[in-house]
Amino acid sequence: MGNLFCCIQVDQSTVAIKERFGKFEDILEPGCHCLPWFLGSQLAGHLSLRVQQLDVRCETKTKDNVFVNVVASIQYRALADKANDAFYKLSNTKSQIQAYVFDVIRASVPKLLLDDAFEQKNDIAKAVEDELEKAMSAYGYEIVQTLIVDIEPDDRVKRAMNEINAAARMRVAATEKAEAEKILQIKRAEGEAESKYLSGLGIARQRQAIVDGLRDSVLGFSVNVPGTTAKDVMDMVLVTQYFDTMKEIGAASKSSAVFIPHGPGAVRDVASQIRDGLLQASQH
Repeated sequence: MGNLFCCIQVDQSTVAIKERFGKFEDILEPGCHCLPWFLGSQLAGHLSLRVQQLDVRCETKTKDNVFVNVVASIQYRALADKANDAFYKLSNTKSQIQAYVFDVIRASVPKLLLDDAFEQKNDIAKAVEDELEKAMSAYGYEIVQTLIVDIEPDDRVKRAMNEINAAARMRVAATEKAEAEKILQIKRAEGEAESKYLSGLGIARQRQAIVDGLRDSVLGFSVNVPGTTAKDVMDMVLVTQYFDTMKEIGAASKSSAVFIPHGPGAVRDVASQIRDGLLQASQH
């Protein structure tokens, strides 16, 4: 009906291309326009001014010979003041943009190692955007934003990278564990050494107290009982302690103590040893 009355409607964010006898004449803004078809005017087509997005997947390889798929998202739009260039100069806008993206990515990524490619995604995106901006501005298009949304190595490369990372972490964990065990062993050895030192001091003090007590007993008995010698008193004390010990062993139901050699006569040898020890201690 609109064409019958020579009127057309152009929607918002869209422009229409008006031709007369097949030649470009004007760009029609959004709104209602008169198009006298009987005078040779006709509508060649519409051009959207909205921001459009093109996702491009490009396969290339890095400097360390790892093949990757680089996914780039290109956001672009046609310029209203250059709508005739955008409409007439390019027959397939997306293919043209894709070709430039391929060219830049395959020139940039092979210069980088795989790890550097992940770290320098913004630099790659900037290179793609600069190249597209120079090329597409001549065709009436503006590049709004260029994003490198993903870099996908081969699955085997991903697994290898994960295994390398896991091995490195396991190595660090093993080192930390070994260091902790080393510290524990050192602390345990220090504690054991300190314990043995204190135990030795305790035994030495115990033996010193025993020796002092026996010496005092012998001296006191010799003074109170005239005619007895220190040897006689020492033998009597040892025999008494021997029988007390035997009594305690016999009273215990599960005793495992054994005296070798066993018998009262063996006390004499023990007495001689203790007496010699006391005499040596007195001399010192």
